[in-house]
Amino acid sequence: MKKIELLSPAGDLERLKVTLLYGADAVYIGGREYSLRANATNFSINEIKEACDFAHSLNKKVYLTLNIVFHNEDIEGVDDYIKEVIDAGIDAFIVSDPFIISHIKNNYDVEVHLSTQASTTNIDSVLYFKEEGIDRVVLARELSKDEIKEIIDKTKVDIEVFIHGAM
Repeated sequence: MKKIELLSPAGDLERLKVTLLYGADAVYIGGREYSLRANATNFSINEIKEACDFAHSLNKKVYLTLNIVFHNEDIEGVDDYIKEVIDAGIDAFIVSDPFIISHIKNNYDVEVHLSTQASTTNIDSVLYFKEEGIDRVVLARELSKDEIKEIIDKTKVDIEVFIHGAM
């Protein structure tokens, strides 16, 4: 049986360090670009590197949200940003846009987690995203415990669920 990972948001470096020191296995953060983490300070590239170095020194992980609704103008420059944050040490991206998922999976060796923004609520959708190369699915927040268990049992995909938070 796989160990449950305690994942927590971290809005800035201070919160990231405290969160990891007090027991989280991983954190998710937003960069100053391409993130829906609107209520967080969010991280510059240098802060992302510092965050990853700190987390990795504790054998913990940092996931970066790349989950805006991408319009045409947002695509320009996103590849350079992806390269920068991979070089900074990000362990995985949390993504909802199909093109961004495909682009990362086809060009980089890094995990991609499907964001809760994709509103995934059923077995067939989870299996579809598994076929597309998704490493983890963050299920929609509207699911019951029984629905979550059924998806886990029938897909064998790494699943993440929110146990507390907004919405």
